[in-house]
Amino acid sequence: MRVAALETLGCRNLTPGRLDLGEGITLLWGPNGAGKTNVLEAICLALSGRSSRTRNEREAITFGQQLTRIAAEVTDGGETHMFRWSLDRSGERRHLVDDSPATAEHAELRPPLTIFLPDRLALVKGPPALRRAHLDRLCAALWPARAEARRRYGRALAQRNALLGRIRSGAASVDSLVAWEQELAAVGMELITSRREAVDLLASGFAEAAAELCLPGAAELRYLPRTGAADAGQLAAELHDRRDADLARGYTVHGPHLDELAVSLAGRSLRRYGSQGEQRAAVLALLFAERRALLEAGRSPPLMLLDDVMSELDARRRARLATRLAEGGQSVLTATEPDHLPGGCERTEVALRRGEAMGAPAGARPRSSPLAA
Repeated sequence: MRVAALETLGCRNLTPGRLDLGEGITLLWGPNGAGKTNVLEAICLALSGRSSRTRNEREAITFGQQLTRIAAEVTDGGETHMFRWSLDRSGERRHLVDDSPATAEHAELRPPLTIFLPDRLALVKGPPALRRAHLDRLCAALWPARAEARRRYGRALAQRNALLGRIRSGAASVDSLVAWEQELAAVGMELITSRREAVDLLASGFAEAAAELCLPGAAELRYLPRTGAADAGQLAAELHDRRDADLARGYTVHGPHLDELAVSLAGRSLRRYGSQGEQRAAVLALLFAERRALLEAGRSPPLMLLDDVMSELDARRRARLATRLAEGGQSVLTATEPDHLPGGCERTEVALRRGEAMGAPAGARPRSSPLAA
């Protein structure tokens, strides 16, 4: 499964055109301001309906234009699916898959996305909620049958919190918490088990990738659940014991919705004590460890979108990163110079220049236009 082509119209500073992507590595190179990062954002918008750079997606509309349209062609064996995303200045938004409104089920028709931007280090330096959500998405990719666990836990947690409010107001009895505590505990243990197994799969690959990126000291991933419960019955008992505290606050203060994925280097937390360079390398190491875990599990590897990942690496680390990219799957990375990617690495190269259509000489007309639909 891969993205075969991208076409944009009215997207940031990109001149309308079509870009064909390689099956393995596609290198987008050109001077600063040529729109390389905008191409990665366009891919993300077409496939997921969300920007990788901003919450205000109107920023993606070219200055002076009224709307933007983006289309991505995804191939999987003999099947082809078209993902389209559009937005106008009024806020009218459309996200379509094969001309039908995109739903959660359509995610199975595209590769999962892994995105690295130099200024987006929240996966390491941000709050625990971001790492929990990231870990849960990996669990869903590794074990699709478990994908519903996070949503089920969220629903059970919301129901228990709502019930706590009703009990505080006298509209319900404390005994009514029993059923939701049992549900929360049962699904919570499913989440804990999946997270622990995923981190076990990642740990050695993360340490290896971190060493290849020359992080000084042993890099470690650790899953830190809030509970020490061994089964759902014990977790339900812990929730029962904390009812008074939960009623005082009006929400649930214990459970896997507060767990942490700790990222450390030489025994120190990279979130608290890591330099920006160390945090950047740790994010990359984690993404590559996840990619290898998916490949070894026989799952669809993620489409890796890597922005300016080579600029701060020396020649040895560039070579090691290129070897990682060549392990399998599709990746699109940007650079200001083509030699930022080692010469022996097989790739598809696309030079971007201001005012030129993507993947075409200046003045060339784009081919068949999925944006017209």
